[in-house]
Amino acid sequence: MHAKNTAPRGVGSPAEAQAFLDANPDIEAVQLVITDACGVGRGKNVAREELAALYGSGRNVAGSILGLDITGEDVEGTGLVWEVGDADQCCRPVAGSLARAPWFKRPSAQVLGTMYELDGRPSQADPRHALAGVVARCADAGLTPVVAVELEFYLLERDAAGRLAPSAGMLSGERRGRIDAYGLGRLDDMSPLFDDLYASAKALGLPLRTLMSEYAPGQFEITLEHRADAMRAVDEAILFKRAVRGVAARHGRLACFMAKPFAERAGSGMHLHASLADRDGNNACAADDPAGSPLLRHAIGGLRSTLADGMAIYAPNANSYRRFRSMSYAPVAVTWGINNRSVSLRVPAGPAASRHVEHRVAGADANPYLVAALVLGGMLHGIQNQLDPGPPVQGNGYAQAQQGTLPTQWHAALATAASSVFLRDTLGSAFLDVFLAIKRQEAEKFGALVSDRDYEWYLDTA
Repeated sequence: MHAKNTAPRGVGSPAEAQAFLDANPDIEAVQLVITDACGVGRGKNVAREELAALYGSGRNVAGSILGLDITGEDVEGTGLVWEVGDADQCCRPVAGSLARAPWFKRPSAQVLGTMYELDGRPSQADPRHALAGVVARCADAGLTPVVAVELEFYLLERDAAGRLAPSAGMLSGERRGRIDAYGLGRLDDMSPLFDDLYASAKALGLPLRTLMSEYAPGQFEITLEHRADAMRAVDEAILFKRAVRGVAARHGRLACFMAKPFAERAGSGMHLHASLADRDGNNACAADDPAGSPLLRHAIGGLRSTLADGMAIYAPNANSYRRFRSMSYAPVAVTWGINNRSVSLRVPAGPAASRHVEHRVAGADANPYLVAALVLGGMLHGIQNQLDPGPPVQGNGYAQAQQGTLPTQWHAALATAASSVFLRDTLGSAFLDVFLAIKRQEAEKFGALVSDRDYEWYLDTA
């Protein structure tokens, strides 16, 4: 049994699939990518001959694919496994996401998928639908989100001892230990990989823009263009992460989006830039005032009031919390400021028409759909309730940070999320219950591990 043949809005049509196949007669396989609550891409490889059926009526997939933890293990507490007999849901292809994936050895493509119940209802466990709900609420308020995603990441390889280390230069072969932020030489040294990445992005239709060397050896950032379609912007962030990983692997490197891969080095964040357009398409955040319009101030007030509630989303893993350190370019408190990177919520400098907020809390390991949902939901909350963010921080935000305003430990963040009315209203109660069940299982498993540090500290002292 398949879902209804009437495709929901935003689902690809059979004509789209046929046009792609006609233009790409060499394609042999298509990877169907479903993003789960953890932000992990899961799915299937389908043969070229199966694409028409996928676009015609969807592809049945076990609904438990949305109830896996970060290790790929079932989480029975989600209610998606034995409780429903591991029942199928229907995966539908996302319109406009079918494209060649040049990093595969054989001619291949990929397409994003989103999950529906067999009666056509959106799956309550699909994070993409959580974002869709918030975008719809913005539209009801006469506002269109304009979003861009920035992602920091490391390029790694094994050193002579077999340990993961920042990648050596691809042209020089040298492994430099200095930070060299904004260093153009480092970009030149890695140009074979980045040239292939930009070529792959072009094939995928991704609007990759600025590339820069970040604040650690082997760490980089690439920005994506602002989109007046929040769902498309986040879909592109998902596709971008896959492209970076695929191209890096072809070059013998590992692309790492962990929040804190090295204790002594900078963490990697996901900075989400957001503004809101009015019914006429004008930036409702625009103002000559560097702090933006009254609407932007209310939006920042909403983000401040909901920041602590969302920490389990912005920092979803055990490793995530190692990133939050003072003077680290990762925020540690509920702060906002103008042209100030020491705060959680930054209004960048620029022309009046470009006013927006940069949300700097989430790690690169967070699920982009959920981060965008909470950021936009928080902005809408502040606007509808006319919340005042208070005065902006001047100078060093770390020195003025009020400790304890954010839960910076995993268990505390999960407890805060479980009691949050805002999260239940924004993501949906059913989705939040699935997410919490997954993360609680992960926390239990992680806490039960015996690490090398246990032996180092306690073997002959306890």
